[in-house]
Amino acid sequence: SQSEQQILSSNLECVQSFRDGILAEAECTESNLVAPFSEKGRGAKTQTQSSLKLLQVEAEALYKWDLNNLDSKDLYVTNMLYEKEQTERQFTIEEVTELVQQLCLANSVRLETASLFTTLVFELQHLSLKALTALWQRSSFKCRDNWQPLIDALPSCSTEACVLLMKEIISSGEAEEDTVESFLWSFSFIPEPTSGMIECLAPLLHSPGTSQSSFLAVTALVHRFCSAQQSCEGVPAVQSVMRRLGAFLGGNCTVRDSAGLSQMQLVLKAIGNAGLAAASLAPVLSICASLRSNPTEMRLAAIQAFRRIPCSVRVSNLLPTGK
Repeated sequence: SQSEQQILSSNLECVQSFRDGILAEAECTESNLVAPFSEKGRGAKTQTQSSLKLLQVEAEALYKWDLNNLDSKDLYVTNMLYEKEQTERQFTIEEVTELVQQLCLANSVRLETASLFTTLVFELQHLSLKALTALWQRSSFKCRDNWQPLIDALPSCSTEACVLLMKEIISSGEAEEDTVESFLWSFSFIPEPTSGMIECLAPLLHSPGTSQSSFLAVTALVHRFCSAQQSCEGVPAVQSVMRRLGAFLGGNCTVRDSAGLSQMQLVLKAIGNAGLAAASLAPVLSICASLRSNPTEMRLAAIQAFRRIPCSVRVSNLLPTGK
């Protein structure tokens, strides 16, 4: 169909020349054609040609790997994400505070600023919650251009201590709305979540007027945690989150008004987010989906909540009950 047609039809061709194992020259031609407005290869089209030539080689750059003499201990499998050399050195609060101050004084468009910010993130990863709290009390100020380096660095830290501090900042009610949203969404991207993180974030679901972002962020964290575990149903922190979501459902997802319907749809979406951990709620979800007195949109949301639950549980519980 027309809606599935790709917008751009692109092509890139390069011819490379090597001398002594080193790239000496590359000639590339790239073309982009706006497909919906083209006919037989004609239409809105751009073409870019680029040429790279090697001018000189530094003597140190001529080092060649000798795989036969490499120690196997020096080799390891890793992904292509940027790595920072691990260090056992403990950073002091004074050092990190000074780094935040340097960022405030640095020009935001300079390469050195990006390097300083990256260093700040890695130094935060080595601080305890006590040290982070003290740092927050010292360095939560805004720079001249209204920038808060520490606010921007915390979501990239991904340690249990950083998550605890962000939760405390959220719970204090003092952070701006965009800061709270940034913190909440960062929880979804933590590469190796711990049960301690889930335990500290679970109370956010009990707060009055809990936001949509809180529900989705916490359950996304639960899903990532359970995806890396053999069995997560017995973890107390996970059980706490699922009990809270189950309490919202009641016995059959009954609601009284439009506000209750919106809240119930959000809870069902969060349950779907949680994935494997939501298997215990499958019987209630089945009732919510099959009860004809429930609004159609809620019944559909209950069915969609099964999306990450194992098939064996999903099929056995979603059969019509005739209610």
